[in-house]
Amino acid sequence: MTGKAFKFFLNKIPRPLLIRLSYVVKPFFLFILRGDKYTDPIDGRSFSKFLPYGYENQRENVLSPSTLSLERHRLLWLYLKDHTTFFSAPHKVLHFAPEQAFYKRFRKLKNLSYTTTDLNSPLADIKADICNLPFEDNSFDFILCNHVLEHIPNDTKAMQELYRILEPGGIAILQIPQDLTREITFEDDSITDPRERAVIFGQYDHVRVYGRDYFDKLRSIGFNVEEVDLTSNLDNHLVDKFRLAEGEIIPVAKKQEY
Repeated sequence: MTGKAFKFFLNKIPRPLLIRLSYVVKPFFLFILRGDKYTDPIDGRSFSKFLPYGYENQRENVLSPSTLSLERHRLLWLYLKDHTTFFSAPHKVLHFAPEQAFYKRFRKLKNLSYTTTDLNSPLADIKADICNLPFEDNSFDFILCNHVLEHIPNDTKAMQELYRILEPGGIAILQIPQDLTREITFEDDSITDPRERAVIFGQYDHVRVYGRDYFDKLRSIGFNVEEVDLTSNLDNHLVDKFRLAEGEIIPVAKKQEY
């Protein structure tokens, strides 16, 4: 199968089915892609190349054959490992829409009180609407909510809920698909055709494209936001070896202590 045909095939499979199939075919890819050119920092395994991934715009060499992580997952892993106490200190963690690359690993960490939530995910401990969360104020000191807000029509309400349930002094990492060439976030509810939405917003179920004003919107909710450009402090060789997106910003949002 040619690379073009393979990408066409991937795009025709619904994502839930593709996830289930990934576990079946993973041993095959682990074998044929064995090598040492690229490394997934999440599990330390190396390969001759990674797999392509994407909807309208396929990205080459980005999907890890072992953990099924993408660029954003590997970037977050490096940040948590090297710049936080996530893996060592006690934390009460809430993880929205838990990713396959992380779920089992985080669940096994003895230092974490780990809760997952989502409306639809089978990995969610608690089924909940991010705009109306069933948690008391100041319930968690660490929140992971990555590539969720671009799906939420009322993202202001969602951000307010995240701020409400975060403990003073706590950290919320709120990654989103970002277009840093765009100053102002773009959204248009009049675009209803799924194919057109996929072209404009990057995915049929996204409702906006976030610009650089995203960080200031979080600040307007009350968060203190650090815009972390981890790749700028990594050797270029490692950025390529780990298959990271150069210049991707990690939004680290903190709630001020009283």
